[in-house]
Amino acid sequence: MAEEEDVYTKDGTVDYRNKPANKKKTGTWKACPYILGNECCERLAYYGMSTNLVYYFKTQLSQETVTASKNQSNWSGTCYVMPLLGAFLADSYLGRYWTIAIFSIIYVCGMTLLTVSASVPGLRPICYEKNKCHSTDSQTAVFFVALYLVALGTGGIKPCVSSYGADQFDDADLIERNYKNSFFNWFYFSINIGALVASSLIVWIQQDISWGWGFGVPAAAMALAVVSFFSGSRLYRYQKPGGSPLTRICQVVVASLRKFHVTLPAEKSLLYETAEAESAIKGSRKLAHTNDLRFFDRAAVKTGSDENRGSINSWKLCTVTQVEEFKSVVKLLPIWATGIIFSTVYNQMSNYFVVQAMSMDTYLGKMKIPEASLSVFDTIAVILWVPVYDRVLVPFVRKFTGHKNGLTQLQRMGTGLVISVFAMVSAALVEVVRLGIVKRHNLYNSKDIPMSVFWQIPQYMIIGCAEVFTFIGQLEFFYDQAPDSMRSLCAALSLTTTALGSYVSSLLVIIVTDISTRNGKMGWLTDNPNYGKLHYFFFLLSVLSVLNFFIFLIVARTYKYKKAINKDDPVPMMANDDDNKLAY
Repeated sequence: MAEEEDVYTKDGTVDYRNKPANKKKTGTWKACPYILGNECCERLAYYGMSTNLVYYFKTQLSQETVTASKNQSNWSGTCYVMPLLGAFLADSYLGRYWTIAIFSIIYVCGMTLLTVSASVPGLRPICYEKNKCHSTDSQTAVFFVALYLVALGTGGIKPCVSSYGADQFDDADLIERNYKNSFFNWFYFSINIGALVASSLIVWIQQDISWGWGFGVPAAAMALAVVSFFSGSRLYRYQKPGGSPLTRICQVVVASLRKFHVTLPAEKSLLYETAEAESAIKGSRKLAHTNDLRFFDRAAVKTGSDENRGSINSWKLCTVTQVEEFKSVVKLLPIWATGIIFSTVYNQMSNYFVVQAMSMDTYLGKMKIPEASLSVFDTIAVILWVPVYDRVLVPFVRKFTGHKNGLTQLQRMGTGLVISVFAMVSAALVEVVRLGIVKRHNLYNSKDIPMSVFWQIPQYMIIGCAEVFTFIGQLEFFYDQAPDSMRSLCAALSLTTTALGSYVSSLLVIIVTDISTRNGKMGWLTDNPNYGKLHYFFFLLSVLSVLNFFIFLIVARTYKYKKAINKDDPVPMMANDDDNKLAY
């Protein structure tokens, strides 16, 4: 009987027929290729149209540099805010599978309209010479409708795909749990395979063939992503939606405020929890009580009025698990906030790194290199570092730390924050050298400065290395530390750092432009970078990154990892058993 029970997962997942998921027939690495293939193609589509967006705004829609930069940052930010909508629908009602499916179709529609807007006469901008075009208000409007339709589509997909892939591994199975740690590395690896094609081949098509083909190929890739995803339907494990997480959060707050005068019991066993092995929240394991944020434990204190009622009113009495869900999300917020500046740095790859490249020598022999295609070196760095990290660095560091993953998730994220500082310093030094050449040769009005664009390679490679530590660490951390029924929502929460990073980038541009142009000065950020001081902007980001790291250090040292209680196992299990034994 025990062997028969061991055939099925213990984390509440089911198969496509809504029956308990069989470990041998569903999930693990046999289901993951379809999810990784979907992510690879979707990222090819996304980066294929986003990498060169600033260039399109400037050359096709004839926007000024600052306007193009703000539009790119605002759109990119929206792409990372929309996951909150997708995550809410996935966790509350639709489940991750159907959320991905529905929003993928919206995504394809947006990409198709984008292709049409760049290729059909009357909708595409009118060009009087190469890269010098003019667009009407209606043409610009169609382009932006398509662009924000893509933002809506990607919003539903982003928070669900990584979580859905991780759902294929049973948290209650030690072997499968260890596989999950590698999954996040290879998930990010697949993202960058798609990005590699996008930042090299797709950018070249856009600038050397046509924007119609340049958007059409990513649209086809997105259609392929949908096919890949549906192909694995019979092999997937499905986590049931647990109802609105926002409602449960509000219930904890309201119930604890109603009982603010209630004295907390000395024994945690006196707090209310269901007697069953499974949580009252569908698709979720029970969580062990913690002593953090004790005020909210009042929501689980059972009073005389609660006992006199025939049924439990969740707005007056919550289970320990529901209270711990709320605590888990609150404890994630300080860590989440420290990811914003890192995302601001990351945003410069498709923003002021491109602006910097537009005033450098972009020729390799007689072949012109598209400015935005330099981001291929960021992608190459990630592709090189993921297997090195997974196969070499983890076993090596494990010998010194004793931690099964080498570094804790927080240590991994902090390492990336430090590395990102050097990326901005590198970009600033390149700009100092470039401006020195401009000054010596009086090239202020020249677009082609005799300094190879390949001097930008180090700043891209350093950001790529930082990504492997910080972004993958974030993916794993927010999935691991999220309550079972809030994993899409917490994944979306981690993605909003990228959104806020884009908005902070846009805000910094506005503030820096306003301050640096006072008293009739040219300012740091000018349409002609030869007259500006772009290196000051990069140094500013370096300083902000250093300050951000020290704040992260303080927050990380006080963080305690969650404890989940598996079904049939009364002993609380930490998401990472070794993590609380190690200081940051």
